[in-house]
Amino acid sequence: MVELKKRLSVILESPQDTNTKLLKICQVLDKEIDYYNWTGFYFKNGDKDELVLGPYVGAVTDHVIIPFGKGICGQVAVSGETFVVPDVNAQDNYLSCSIDTKAEIVVPIFKNGENIGQIDIDSHKIDPFTKEDEELLNWLCEEVAKIL
Repeated sequence: MVELKKRLSVILESPQDTNTKLLKICQVLDKEIDYYNWTGFYFKNGDKDELVLGPYVGAVTDHVIIPFGKGICGQVAVSGETFVVPDVNAQDNYLSCSIDTKAEIVVPIFKNGENIGQIDIDSHKIDPFTKEDEELLNWLCEEVAKIL
């Protein structure tokens, strides 16, 4: 994970625009971690209580806007806490993006104390996410907040 953090740091520090950086981050995570099968960012949509899809890598999704409270992403928008779902079929409030998705992790992004977005990762494996994933993604979200 140390090498992966270095590669992500190079992207974050590059002179490219923010959306390009976020897309490259998604591409690196998708390529380097084999159980990351959909990786993307959602951001608060202005003053509305909804999230709007940002850069992502993976299958096309219908969920380009997610109301606060709906699905895992919408719940994290309200709670402000990382949500690891080992098996999406066990979740009542789950918005299915793909029949292949078995697990999901969503980590909030805070800027100036406000929950402004999140990284959302789906996996085609049941219960693949580890504490190491949580630590990496928490670090990443802290770093992403600095460029937003």
